[in-house]
Amino acid sequence: MAASSVCRASVSAARWAFLRGPHAPPALWSLTRRGSTAPYAHVLYNLPETQVTTLDNGLRVASEHYDQPTCTVGVWIGVGSRYETGDKNGVGNFVEHMAFKGTKKRPGPEFEKEVESIGAHLNSYTSREQTAYYMKALSKDLPKAIEILGDVIQNWNLEDSQIEKQRNVILQEMEDNDTCLSNVVSDYLHATAYQGTPLAQTPEGTTTNIKNLTRADLTEFIENHYKAPRMVLAAAGGVDHKQLVDLAKQHFGSVPYEYKEISPPLLSPCRFTGSEIEDRDDAFPLAHVAVAVEGPGWENPDIFPLLVASALVGNYDHTCSNKHQSNTMAVIGAQKKLFQLFQSFNTCYTDTSLFGFYFVTDGMHIDDTMYFAQAQWMKLCTSVVESDVTRAKNTVRNAFAAQLDGTTNICETIGRHILTYGRRIPLAEWDARISEVDAKQVQEVCNKYVYDKCPAVVGVGPIEQLPDYNRIRSAMYWLRL
Repeated sequence: MAASSVCRASVSAARWAFLRGPHAPPALWSLTRRGSTAPYAHVLYNLPETQVTTLDNGLRVASEHYDQPTCTVGVWIGVGSRYETGDKNGVGNFVEHMAFKGTKKRPGPEFEKEVESIGAHLNSYTSREQTAYYMKALSKDLPKAIEILGDVIQNWNLEDSQIEKQRNVILQEMEDNDTCLSNVVSDYLHATAYQGTPLAQTPEGTTTNIKNLTRADLTEFIENHYKAPRMVLAAAGGVDHKQLVDLAKQHFGSVPYEYKEISPPLLSPCRFTGSEIEDRDDAFPLAHVAVAVEGPGWENPDIFPLLVASALVGNYDHTCSNKHQSNTMAVIGAQKKLFQLFQSFNTCYTDTSLFGFYFVTDGMHIDDTMYFAQAQWMKLCTSVVESDVTRAKNTVRNAFAAQLDGTTNICETIGRHILTYGRRIPLAEWDARISEVDAKQVQEVCNKYVYDKCPAVVGVGPIEQLPDYNRIRSAMYWLRL
């Protein structure tokens, strides 16, 4: 099949950065063209309303209309690797791989031909808490797009030959992922931070599991988790909400809502463990290191000061960063040449998050980079400056505005928000919450989550110079007179 028609999203590649789309809606064009605060405020309060309708079976239908000839429509499902048991870890990812390989109504070649006939672009991904299947197409082809998505979700064609073919594809993808050290570090970080809990599992699963999963395992997973109340049919672009609801009733109205058990599967509780994983290999040219503490979940209000704190620490990429950037780590990176890449991150889940930093450097500069990075964390806890907070808040605002870059980003945001919060949170509300953050609040929240806490530490590559864990732990507080 042509690559432009059906493909799978690389969630791993997005772990350390915001997803950006290629086409911004007209409202955002106005914002960026004029470059003043008035258009920004105008955009905030004049974005399309999110319309939400719940079908009789509990499936939620949500849309935002933009005057465009294209649209993105997809199904977001509240299930991921965190819902899997250890011996079945990877089954959700396996199911996702089977989605676009044909259905009972549309065998593989017919399915591919029908998608290509309307010039649509299919995509999907599996994360630790969510799974998504979505399609970008011309607005006039919305009925066909929803018909195809409904067929994919309900009429699985789990042929043994296709299962074996996808088994080999997944194993090859896993080998490829192992060569991307940023992915390896991310998986290690979850494995050590949430050890002994399902959140430590990777969405891809283990090699042993992928080799042993059966058709019965895939079927059981679908029957247990693909239920209407856990689904959101989201759309953005040139869509009419009433038409969307009518199409949803027609093609998703029969999605089951009852569970075999008395209650639906629930998220397993997680716990954070301060610990480390070191994977030394001097054959690699650069060391990859990540350090994180436990932060709050999505719905905790402390998430907003932590987003600002993360922006305060900042990012640096030696291939594209401007030497005049004002965040301290960018200045250090540009002037001292200690590292090639530095990224501050805040990876959120329902009830927990990883607040941390990740950097890439040669083996001789690990110690110095750790020193400067941890010093920035201590400054967050002891001496935050209001002018720096103002700059950081604008950085966060820009990241939220990036969610308007194209119908696919907007559609994904709608789906994730309704699964996570039960509603689509308007950009104006995000902006208001960020505006309320001040230096005192950043300092208080960082003292709560960062100061004198045991971190999770991961090092991969030539990491002989990585400080001992006890030394890293001792730098999580400053002696005060």
